[in-house]
Amino acid sequence: MGPGGRIGRFAYDAPMTPEELVSRACPKIGDLGWAYYFAPGTLAKGESLGLDAFHFYFLGRGGVLGDVEPEVVVSAFGYFNPAVVAQMWNEGKAIMAPREAARAYAACCADLGRARLGGLADLAGFCAAAETVAEAADPVGLSLFAGFRAEPLVDDLPGRALQLLALLREFRGSAHLLAVRASGLDAKTAHFLRRPNDVGMFGWSEDDPPLLGGDQVAALARADALTDSLVRDAYGTLDEAGGRALLAGLDGIEVALAA
Repeated sequence: MGPGGRIGRFAYDAPMTPEELVSRACPKIGDLGWAYYFAPGTLAKGESLGLDAFHFYFLGRGGVLGDVEPEVVVSAFGYFNPAVVAQMWNEGKAIMAPREAARAYAACCADLGRARLGGLADLAGFCAAAETVAEAADPVGLSLFAGFRAEPLVDDLPGRALQLLALLREFRGSAHLLAVRASGLDAKTAHFLRRPNDVGMFGWSEDDPPLLGGDQVAALARADALTDSLVRDAYGTLDEAGGRALLAGLDGIEVALAA
């Protein structure tokens, strides 16, 4: 392939800037990085541990923070009604230690990768690129990402690839929560703006909406731009080949998970 070319659906006629890489990669990372949360294998593992889907989600995802008070999990998750987080967290950790649940949840992520990604080409290139970004990321203020990054990854490429995808999702998600607060929004308002049809799923009542208007919409736009800025330097550590490997891997993973 010459100086121009095509990988997946993206054409490359010139070197990508870090901003372009972020704009192409991060939406897919956001869409794909949570694929294991409620996958059949994850649900079955949770049931075997005595945890239903939602208790396993809260304890498994938040367990990287350790055996902490619910308020700590609320601060890291951000968008949920704190009362729901407290209930799920306290009930879940009465059944299983949070760190153990986190490692079981990470194992479910790897298992889904092994089940769905084994036939993909150049997972090594994707994993190398994703690890470069994750290792370059500044974890300050990003507690959930820091917790995820501290956990060991599996050695096999399909499992590792999906774990890295989940890790990069936590990177941007933690950065976005920081940006939301820095832009003057509370997490509840941001959630009502971003996902108005899912407020009940996150424990909020549709009968008690926050004040929504042009100022809040503008603040969320500022938060989105600030999020891109916060993650840009880490993605900027990739050279052109690394950026292409990351995007090609995301294209392949998208198809494999949808099959």
